[in-house]
Amino acid sequence: MRSRIVMSMLAGATLLASTLLGVSPARAADAKAPMADTKAQSADVPAEFGTDWHDPLTAAPPIAEPTTKSCQVTLADTEFRDFTPYEGTYTPPRACGDHWSKVVLRLDGMVKGRQYDRLGYLHVGGVEILRTSTPEPSPDGIAWSVEKDVTRYSATFRSTQNVEMLIGNVVDDTYTGVIGVKATLTFYEGRPPAAQTPDRVLTPGTDSTVTTPRNSERIVAEVYATGSGGGCEEFWYLAVPDSVPYSCQADKGPYREVQIKVDGQLAGIAAPFPNVWTGGWSDPFLWYVIPGPRAFDVKPIEYDLTPFAGLLNDGRPHHVDVSVVGVPEGQSGWSAPVNVLVWQDAQRAHVTGRLTLDRAGELANSSTYTPGSEERVDTDAGHRLTVAGYVDTSHGRVATTVDRKLANTSVHRWIDGENMDGLDATWTDDESVTVDGRGPARTTAMHRTYTMDGETTIGTDDRLRTVLTLGDRAAVVDTRDGRRTGWSRLDDTYRGDATYTLNVPRDQRHAVGTSSERYRLYSPGGCYDRSLATAQGALTEDRSGC
Repeated sequence: MRSRIVMSMLAGATLLASTLLGVSPARAADAKAPMADTKAQSADVPAEFGTDWHDPLTAAPPIAEPTTKSCQVTLADTEFRDFTPYEGTYTPPRACGDHWSKVVLRLDGMVKGRQYDRLGYLHVGGVEILRTSTPEPSPDGIAWSVEKDVTRYSATFRSTQNVEMLIGNVVDDTYTGVIGVKATLTFYEGRPPAAQTPDRVLTPGTDSTVTTPRNSERIVAEVYATGSGGGCEEFWYLAVPDSVPYSCQADKGPYREVQIKVDGQLAGIAAPFPNVWTGGWSDPFLWYVIPGPRAFDVKPIEYDLTPFAGLLNDGRPHHVDVSVVGVPEGQSGWSAPVNVLVWQDAQRAHVTGRLTLDRAGELANSSTYTPGSEERVDTDAGHRLTVAGYVDTSHGRVATTVDRKLANTSVHRWIDGENMDGLDATWTDDESVTVDGRGPARTTAMHRTYTMDGETTIGTDDRLRTVLTLGDRAAVVDTRDGRRTGWSRLDDTYRGDATYTLNVPRDQRHAVGTSSERYRLYSPGGCYDRSLATAQGALTEDRSGC
């Protein structure tokens, strides 16, 4: 169990699942500099990690800023030393009106000393607008930034609201890192496309019920589902069936599926993203400059619940529950808060409708154990769900069909003592949403692929080495009446290789490591392509171009 114990300690096993919530692309302040090709000379690369390194940054694109008048509001400016939430009040920016072409959230953080990776959330009016994790600090200190387009929460921002923020932390004689943060909203005058901005943003009550407006014509739930809080669910993708001799066990193995139900009826399924925090895979030296995909950008899962609008529009509270398939009975480790986004029909007081189809395939989940000098578990799992329904709006009947298909394959290998532990896994989440009404049928097809290929080994000299590649890919195609009208393609790939000596003081670890990220995004409107590389905490490459 040696490597698993090390992983649990270094990945922040003391984190609590209740200290979570939602985010988007992070970048250090210096990442705003023009992205001209740069390469550090080899002489600039230290022989091993020291007490300081480059501020964390990612290759993700910056958020485009409109040229219209802007106003800024501070949501929080505080420090986190324990698990006491920050509480404040948000007041709308009157100088920029009450409708905005874009609203951008920015979180600036600073920390120095010694600290685990920590998880945090930001609420405005009870609505989760941010979930993030933190980098692990250098003794000399680091600064980082996270930006997120939060225009979709504009309905919440139009009135005075309570603010709550928490990045749960422990500060003592050993863990000295106090986390300082400042969170702001910048509002840009103008009006965004109506399809992108809901009329209401709701959150379920303590009884998990939601009452939607009776004239709702489109309903989308977003769920910030994350395995965390230490323990095995933080590394759910490495779990094995309970009969297998390995330190992280689950009833049927590593398959996880995030389900949402409306009044007990299955309404949506999704594959969770395999987040790796900045202490993960036993080796924080992998992440000191470049985090893994989404580590600073915990994107929510989205479910189109419009087929259920006819049921939800009766003016009564309805249960909206989220659960994670595969988690052992009674075991904690997942947080899955929900926002419900609602678009209303301004010309109707009551929009009626009906659910016409809710068909779930059989959930397949097979994990096969092969003993030997190198032990192995092969997993093959998946599920499919199709839901359909219609609403009768002021502009006619609109039918919505949602089809979603999930698949997961993985090969997990280890040796006795877990001094070698490796995983090669792929998750796919294919979804199509077809809307038929007011003209030709429109379909959006999304193909998401998440990959993880890594291995940790511990040599006889107590040198721990981790080699890891992570992938976050997505392809989206829009069609109208069978003809393609739009598309986009994302490929975000991280690679890391780091080694250090266990069971010695920090200055005797002799840690070395390289990491890189390439973020590519293509669409008819253009392309974005940026590559970063590091060695021993020094930035050795930052280049962009299509």
